[in-house]
Amino acid sequence: MVFSSFFHNWERRFAASTKDRVVRPFEWGLDWLDVPGAANLNGGSLDAFQQFVDTAMADSAAWYHTTPAPAYDLDAHNVLRFESALVTPHAANNVVHARYFPAEIRNEKPDGRKRDDRRAAVVLLPQWNSDAEGHIGLAKLLARFGMSGLRLSMPYHDVRMPAELHRADYIVSANVGRTLQVCRQAVLDAKRAVYWLKARGYEHVGILGTSLGSCLSMLTAAHEPLIEAAALNHISPYFADVVWEGLSTAHVRQGLEGHIALDTLRALWLPISPQPHLERMRQTKTLLVYAKYDLTFPVTLSRRLVRDFGVMKLPHEVAVLPCGHYSTGVSPFKWLDGYLLTKFLKKNLHA
Repeated sequence: MVFSSFFHNWERRFAASTKDRVVRPFEWGLDWLDVPGAANLNGGSLDAFQQFVDTAMADSAAWYHTTPAPAYDLDAHNVLRFESALVTPHAANNVVHARYFPAEIRNEKPDGRKRDDRRAAVVLLPQWNSDAEGHIGLAKLLARFGMSGLRLSMPYHDVRMPAELHRADYIVSANVGRTLQVCRQAVLDAKRAVYWLKARGYEHVGILGTSLGSCLSMLTAAHEPLIEAAALNHISPYFADVVWEGLSTAHVRQGLEGHIALDTLRALWLPISPQPHLERMRQTKTLLVYAKYDLTFPVTLSRRLVRDFGVMKLPHEVAVLPCGHYSTGVSPFKWLDGYLLTKFLKKNLHA
């Protein structure tokens, strides 16, 4: 009880230190449902949205299908750029940026240069509202232990954020359709990153995500068989429930309440929720990490996903951090978390 109160109070202080959250108005966001067939939707907003979701869920492999980018540009600073598979109204968001950290091996080429180790690589998706430095330290840690890291800037984050935004609100907000499609965009971007790594010669590819990045990482792994291992850092079976119950998304819930019920929101956001796609994780080695005193990804939700993996007998390991959500990023907990994630990926990617 003492530990619980300590960490919960600490988490609330962390959350309260963010002063620029904006309560955005509720919108169905049907204008964002611009994939083939969306133009034929009819009926009221809810009926039209449900038709779209039913189509996506009937064949999620098709909904998350993409091809390699037409071109990839890796500059002298190891920044990779390529076109996003989903075009949004904001040009800055339509170019994917990723920082590449190649693993090096000790033996050198005849000219004295170290050469890349192409055995294993990991795509990293950081947390919601991560700045440009989020997960860079983790990518470097992976590289140090023999796994190249490719850290993606998620849609509407850092360099992909239009001037009108101060936070990455367009990926999670009270605009239901936009949230659905922008999260889908993140998965398509991650798949295109995987294709680049495989074309570069990597034998084994994994994925690592934290918080929102964890959800998007599992969706990517579920729909990309080239991914052999997934390290999921802060977990929930349903996207809507985290938004509705989580400490960090209270302002999003404020925009939703009075316009849509949780059950309806959960149904409309099923395509971007882990639970309905679990059967597709049967061939993927998965690490499920949650924090014992988490108020942003409530522990009851995390334990439910762990239970679902167990009931379905999916290959997985579980780790429980003795801290909260925000405090995961503070020493010594960040070191414990980094150790668990790195150890799992190194073992399962044969690095």
